[in-house]
Amino acid sequence: MYDAPAQLTETELRALEAEYCSWGDTVHYLEHPKFFETCEGSYMYDAEGTAFLDLQMWYSAVNFGYRNPRLNAVAHAQLDRLPQVASQYLHREKVELAALIARDAEAKFGSKGRVHFNVGGAQAVEDSLKIVRNASGGKSLMFAFEGGYHGRTLGASAITSSYRYRRRYGHFGDRAQFIEFPYHFRGPRGVSKEEYGEACVAKFARLFETEYNGVLDTKTGQAEFAAFYIEPIQGTGGYVIPPLNFFTGIKKILDQHGILLVVDEIQMGMYRTGKLWSIEHFGVSPDVLVFGKALTNGLNPLSGLWAREELINPKIFPPGSTHSTFNANPMGTAVALETLRMCAEQNYAKTVAEKGAYFLEGLKALQKRWPQIGDVDGLGLALRCEICQDDGYTPNKPLLDRMEEQAMKGDLEAGGRRMGLILDVGGYHKNVITLAPSLEITYAEIDLALELLDGLFRRCVG
Repeated sequence: MYDAPAQLTETELRALEAEYCSWGDTVHYLEHPKFFETCEGSYMYDAEGTAFLDLQMWYSAVNFGYRNPRLNAVAHAQLDRLPQVASQYLHREKVELAALIARDAEAKFGSKGRVHFNVGGAQAVEDSLKIVRNASGGKSLMFAFEGGYHGRTLGASAITSSYRYRRRYGHFGDRAQFIEFPYHFRGPRGVSKEEYGEACVAKFARLFETEYNGVLDTKTGQAEFAAFYIEPIQGTGGYVIPPLNFFTGIKKILDQHGILLVVDEIQMGMYRTGKLWSIEHFGVSPDVLVFGKALTNGLNPLSGLWAREELINPKIFPPGSTHSTFNANPMGTAVALETLRMCAEQNYAKTVAEKGAYFLEGLKALQKRWPQIGDVDGLGLALRCEICQDDGYTPNKPLLDRMEEQAMKGDLEAGGRRMGLILDVGGYHKNVITLAPSLEITYAEIDLALELLDGLFRRCVG
């Protein structure tokens, strides 16, 4: 077995990574991804102690700040008390957590339901596919949105709109028909956001007008599709925010034809938008809701789903329907339970809305100075900044690539010190900065972020 020296240099580590690590489990946006050593609050630190202000917080998994003292303390306490237990047995934290989520969902959505746990977002999506296929008599066709992302396991990638995630592997069962999402900035000119949303709903409704649109047997009224998978706000698609009346029209069509609505809250849940679930902004009730990421603030893998009682009760979805050794693990459920308790005590609905509005105004001010910012938008602390050519519209991926590379050098001047900036790249053209800062970010840190972004434009434009 390899006997590692006490302290490898970064050069030695990179050589080992190049030879022994699969690159299939990483992103590798940059030729030489950064090594980090420590973290705290809104910052990551490299081996030299250089601070990097993080505006993506581990893809919105660390909503409550790195090394959150309250959540870390619960993790340490659980480690000392009951860190492991086989899932054939029960532990207090699982039951209390499930009840807390289910009762909250019943109050908000008007339906009794149950909670089912797993370890990662894509795995929870896989579990939801089993639930909707089981409830629909085995139907394997789903609707999903252009620009939607639900994971890279075989089932999840089949309902994710990017073909590249499934190109090498083919299809195993589930397939999706992808429906236009009201991406207003790149939609038809001369119509409002609301009008574009209404047009997309009408386009979807047209699929059910005759049997020749391929989704409905008009003689029996039976649709060939089991469910519609949605992100209320598109994540990897570039934090695209639809009009607030959009999903009411979609849900009405689904209910008319017995098609389930599955809401993916993996990235936008846990108050990213100012509400526990982002679907709460849109006035519709899901049949299934999938969650993960920030539930444990990134401390321990835990995901899950809530589904209406008639879809998930033990008679229709019995023991063994799906299973993972580490689902509902006590480390994850203990931290998640404390996360929800903390959220109930903190007024995130108010603070996230206020901080998000402040950050968005700052981005709009940057937009006035830099024509390369084609669009900014946001809901709570889910914010987008679309990078374009000088015309303010044509996608400019090379500029954003350059900005990301320069941000990771750690030599930007801001706030009287040299530091770096961690950005996330998304969007249909990979030209959108998707901003997901800590919900605990301070106003001073928002000002610092805006100063760093301004400095990046000065360095990279032209």
